[in-house]
Amino acid sequence: MSKFYARRRLSILAALSGLIASVALFNAPTASAALPTPVSAATARSYLAQLTVATEDRTGYDRDLFPHWITQSGACNTRETVLKRDGSGVVTDSSCAATSGSWYSPYDGATWTAASDLDIDHLVPLAEAWDSGADSWTTSRRQSFANDLTRPQLIAVTDNVNQAKGDQDPSTWMPSRTAYRCTYVRAWVQVKYYYDLSVDSAEKSALTNYLSSC
Repeated sequence: MSKFYARRRLSILAALSGLIASVALFNAPTASAALPTPVSAATARSYLAQLTVATEDRTGYDRDLFPHWITQSGACNTRETVLKRDGSGVVTDSSCAATSGSWYSPYDGATWTAASDLDIDHLVPLAEAWDSGADSWTTSRRQSFANDLTRPQLIAVTDNVNQAKGDQDPSTWMPSRTAYRCTYVRAWVQVKYYYDLSVDSAEKSALTNYLSSC
């Protein structure tokens, strides 16, 4: 074999090795939340313009009025289903509890390897939904809202970040990661629009401002 062909063969092998390495890297598991993709900013602005503006009313709220973490399939409830969806390399036991894996919290940019460090956030909080019209819903509809895997409503995030958020709307709380705020407000508006929930004036103003820069 001539030196020319030998060098050419080595060059091709090197290129193939690089390609294989790139594919492996591309397919490597990463910890990344998998919130259903929200509507575009333009659609969110359109939806927001159609939402009713009303004063919130917390009268009669009780978290138990929103049956949550219902069975989704087999032994898996909603929390366990979201943990498996949002994590990387998630291993579960016979009762569907996550025993290992990696989770990236897009609200604060933290990565966790223990499911106990994560909460499943209701992006539009249950109490906020109650204030905005869910007080008139049937229990069945409130259950659907509290366990909605189709809309961008449930996401695995750092537990103390979720607890700090509580029942606040975007006028008083937003993810500390500014890169995620556009996704967050688009999701918020989509959920409120789908469930025909109202917004208060401060909430609408905040959403309008954030969406204007999306």
